[in-house]
Amino acid sequence: MQAADLSAVLSENTTIHSRYLHRNVKIDFYIPKNIVDRTQLTLLLINDGQNMNELGLRKILDNLYFQNQIIPILCAAIHAGQERKIEYGTAIRADYLGRGSKAGLYTKFVREELVPFIQRKFHHLIFTEKAFAGFSLGGLMALDIVWNCPDEFNKVGIFSGSLWWRSLDHTDDKYEDEFHRIMHQQIKRGQYHPGLRFFLTTGSLDETHDRNENGVIDSIDDTLALIEDLESLGYKNGKDIYYKNYEDGRHDIATWARAMPEFLKWGWSKGTSSEEKDVRGSMLDA
Repeated sequence: MQAADLSAVLSENTTIHSRYLHRNVKIDFYIPKNIVDRTQLTLLLINDGQNMNELGLRKILDNLYFQNQIIPILCAAIHAGQERKIEYGTAIRADYLGRGSKAGLYTKFVREELVPFIQRKFHHLIFTEKAFAGFSLGGLMALDIVWNCPDEFNKVGIFSGSLWWRSLDHTDDKYEDEFHRIMHQQIKRGQYHPGLRFFLTTGSLDETHDRNENGVIDSIDDTLALIEDLESLGYKNGKDIYYKNYEDGRHDIATWARAMPEFLKWGWSKGTSSEEKDVRGSMLDA
């Protein structure tokens, strides 16, 4: 009981029914207790909210608040349903196996049901910005929503994102990275949106696949290619883009738990100059 009283974060959960997903969706809220300015707050949505206890999000937030390292953030962790691989993906199309066929409906749920619900629930708060984060396939879904809704979101955290998401199986003779990675194609055809920022991480032990046999695992290859595509549109690595690879990092919650404080400090540092953020944003673990 004493530990709860000492926490800088209030936890609360609720369930809302989605007419788009035809299911109840559980949302866990992590609400900062000490909000000085209720008109200057960030809303951070996080996919795979069912994993936040294991990731230790509340403890991470507590530590950062107690150390006075970040400004207050209202986090809303969205629990995935039984059709996670159908609801997460890219709204523009499903992958070559039909996965992600409900990603468009998930996007509508977020924009038309969840965000309005949060704004009603926390009507006494004003969100000056909204961000989205996710892990693996949830990271791809977060990126897809932010990329296609730059008028509503301005930051995205992609932890070991499933950026391989493709329209054709890589074993097909006609497959080419240049044309069949769905998210990369969207970005290539997109445009620069001022103020949009990207946080990406990988782990050298994310996987063992190396489809082009260049000695670099696909997870890293796909992430670096995405960064190149963003740079081609005018986004600056070290300013608009932060990328960090964990040499001992795996495709697991333990690795993402290590990266989460970096993400939060990157996006919402307290008392850190923009110049210092730019320098830190260009760091890459060797």
